[in-house]
Amino acid sequence: MTEKENSHILMTIWGLSYSRMKSGAYILILAEAAGDRRLPIIIGSGEAQAISFSLEKKTPPRPLTHDLMASMCQAFGMELKEVFISDCVEDVFYAELYFYHKGEYITLGARTSDAVALALRVGAPIYTTENVLRKRGMVFEETEQGSGQRMIVKKIRDEETWEDATDDELQEALQKAVEQEEYEQASMIRDELKKRKEAKS
Repeated sequence: MTEKENSHILMTIWGLSYSRMKSGAYILILAEAAGDRRLPIIIGSGEAQAISFSLEKKTPPRPLTHDLMASMCQAFGMELKEVFISDCVEDVFYAELYFYHKGEYITLGARTSDAVALALRVGAPIYTTENVLRKRGMVFEETEQGSGQRMIVKKIRDEETWEDATDDELQEALQKAVEQEEYEQASMIRDELKKRKEAKS
């Protein structure tokens, strides 16, 4: 991996929505702070609730697990310097927590959803790599909505029909899936486009 591919890229929270394709799951979307790429991540309902409380600046009736983690960090003098989303393998994202404690740095592995929830509570920055964004990131471009686009999305909703769709149709369907917040579908379409691009090179 080159230095550029492994360099830290600052991310922000772009949105959180309910998954329409996986019951009980949510989609956390991170945004490139200095760019236009988005990183959709499927997370569980518990972690979505924890992140939602922080985003809406609400206080739960009783401390959640991530509130307890933040309190423990403060009590023991551990400062969370950053969250680093280091890799994505087979749709599973991997994250690392970088703590500073008594003059030493401590690195702990964590689920990305837990890491983000904790980072929001203590105000720590979230980073990823160029490599992760290349593999899983998406660019959402604004386009005019129309019946033609809705028809294209319907046409390629079943993966078996993708081979009959042109690259332009797939691009339009990708944009429409994003507009409708169907991020898992958008991710699959993006993967198909990437596969086609690699086959041509």
